[in-house]
Amino acid sequence: MDGLIVVGSRTDPRPPLAGTIPVPVVYVYAPSADPDDISITVDNVGGGRLAVDHLLPCGRRNIAHITGDAGFQAARDRAEGATAALAAAGLTLVGDRPYFGSWDESWGRAAARMVVGQHPEVDAIFCGSDQIARGVLETLRDLGRDVPGSTSVIGFDNWEAVAAHSRPRLTSIDMNLQRLGTVAGQRLFAAIDGVALSSSEEFPGRVVIRESTVPIG
Repeated sequence: MDGLIVVGSRTDPRPPLAGTIPVPVVYVYAPSADPDDISITVDNVGGGRLAVDHLLPCGRRNIAHITGDAGFQAARDRAEGATAALAAAGLTLVGDRPYFGSWDESWGRAAARMVVGQHPEVDAIFCGSDQIARGVLETLRDLGRDVPGSTSVIGFDNWEAVAAHSRPRLTSIDMNLQRLGTVAGQRLFAAIDGVALSSSEEFPGRVVIRESTVPIG
């Protein structure tokens, strides 16, 4: 064995591998807690900014954020980015806070009903995952809210099985995980060859635009 790639299931820093590892190690998605290790991660704060920066030119100003468990670094980072982008535009989140919950459709349905009931002026919802967004879309449809006419919805992850088959199809933030894997492989081969590498690299996402977000006419 010439090297190891360690892939995390969440973006929270993880303890480095124990003991003396005689080969190069690259940590992907979940960074190592040791700043000297090679970690390849996604920019979730930037992803939150991207979502809001997409909604603002669509004419949306009353933007809510429904997301997952606050115990996850990804949820906190995406909320931080969204809040910062709104602050730069002189705005705040609807309800003055992110709506933290779980990462599933049922939370999306329940939270959307709560947000619309308490803040009928909401005209956009940024969801922390595509699964949450699918639940939000279902509830908005049940409440008679037109998407994207009266309310824009944007998700996160660009999970094709959900985003491309929602009604309407879901605009989503894609964190380019395939590129992350490619870079991790390149960095590992370079380390095996003895090339000195930066200990940490963070890569931005992109907005994949579909029918759930359109400018106000």
